[in-house]
Amino acid sequence: MFSFLKNHSTESRRTLILHGPILRSLVVLSIPTLLMGVVLSVIPLIDSYFINKTAGTIIASSVTFSQPIIVMVTALSQGLGIAATAIIGQHNGLGNFNKAKKISVQIVAFAAIVGLIVSPSLPLIGYAISRHLIADIRSNVFLYLSLSSFYMPFMFLAAIYNGIKNANGKPEAAFIRMLIMLILKIIFNILFLYVLDWSIIGSVVSSVCVYTIVTAWMYHDLFIKDSDDKLSLKSFKFDFDILKEVTLIGIPSMINIFLVNFGFYLINMEVEKYGAVVLNGQGIANSINAVCFNLPSSFAAAVTTIVSMNIGANYVEKAKKSCLVGCILGFTTGILLTVIILPVSQPLIEFITKEPDVVNVANSALHIFTYSVPGFAICMIIQGALIGLGRTNLTLFLGILRIWAFRYLFIMLTSKYLSYYSVFWGNLFSNYMAAIIAIIIIVRIKWESHINIKDASNLLLKFNNWFKKGKVRVFKDKKSSKNKNKKIKNKKINISKDENNKKHP
Repeated sequence: MFSFLKNHSTESRRTLILHGPILRSLVVLSIPTLLMGVVLSVIPLIDSYFINKTAGTIIASSVTFSQPIIVMVTALSQGLGIAATAIIGQHNGLGNFNKAKKISVQIVAFAAIVGLIVSPSLPLIGYAISRHLIADIRSNVFLYLSLSSFYMPFMFLAAIYNGIKNANGKPEAAFIRMLIMLILKIIFNILFLYVLDWSIIGSVVSSVCVYTIVTAWMYHDLFIKDSDDKLSLKSFKFDFDILKEVTLIGIPSMINIFLVNFGFYLINMEVEKYGAVVLNGQGIANSINAVCFNLPSSFAAAVTTIVSMNIGANYVEKAKKSCLVGCILGFTTGILLTVIILPVSQPLIEFITKEPDVVNVANSALHIFTYSVPGFAICMIIQGALIGLGRTNLTLFLGILRIWAFRYLFIMLTSKYLSYYSVFWGNLFSNYMAAIIAIIIIVRIKWESHINIKDASNLLLKFNNWFKKGKVRVFKDKKSSKNKNKKIKNKKINISKDENNKKHP
């Protein structure tokens, strides 16, 4: 029953993905991802339960308001994790496992440094934002954001760990990590919120303890545990060519995640005007609904892995079919979850809070949010396929459309008539509109890899031309630029020869 948790080599998973049935590959990769989606959804639900029960509505609404801001700061790590999945996955598809390991080590080290650099920004952001909030939540938002900086570097490493394991076709490793996090969250929330009654400080201290322990476990899994995926820091030094490629692929995803969550922040600013009750009600609805959103969209990670490996091996038709099958599974799962969740929405909300005003707002929000799940699933799975192709620029485009053009503008145009309900209906409208645009894009694009060193070099040459009048140079002169392109061309020819020797399954 739990055979998916057994240790499998990257090569055996590659064989399954490239030569096995699409449905079987999707199921094998999706089961741990789906379970991880459940755990990922339960963690904020547990946080919401403990905070509402021990600290009350004001503290809970402060935490709800702060979450998109934290995710905005970690957008860098999410973008690097997405780039890791796409790039490492395609190298695994080519059978170039040693290069995949080298890239993995580079990304882990780079993410650790970036996390340490970015962490101190949270208190500054908290101070700037809290000055413009209502008095009820002002000080709590600043405190929560400031203290959260202590576990920020660990969140960076967690995103990279997930990206590496997904690229290796081992999403079960990410699921085990999340399961450990869930168990630790419950233990430390009981200790710091119930027993010690540390309120909002206890919530953050709980997260610090959880991420510290999980990070130690991830380091052991990546660098100490004997396996075919074991990484090594021996003779390590940064390879800036690899980091440039990773950054160029990751930047659109970083911008996408940042802008999406900045949109959520602005939406929260609109909701905040209606008071802590409405903000907390929306937060509870989001926590419960996260199960519905995370489960069908979990197929997206599996689709990214399958598409990236098949495109790396030049099996284009199989990559296309995996996207189609993933969309069907995601849409079907979304409908089933809608049917299951809606009848029990009231008891679920009352399990977290008994305050009548909060329950009424949360119940209204939850019903509208849940109807948008099938559309959201389609959009996320197609974005997963685009990431596998290395087309992160298109995922950025879809993210901006979904949150800014279709949701935020909808709220601005209708809030006069719908009040805070415009936020709930905006969710429904934006997810289905984004799904329609995503379908049009995936049908029309050319299915080929956009991950190669040549693309990175061409973009760097463009940057060099933009700074031509200044002192900054990516390459010192035209001769070095030509030499760089010549090396790249030779490398691409060698890769093409390897691909021509492969047979379609």
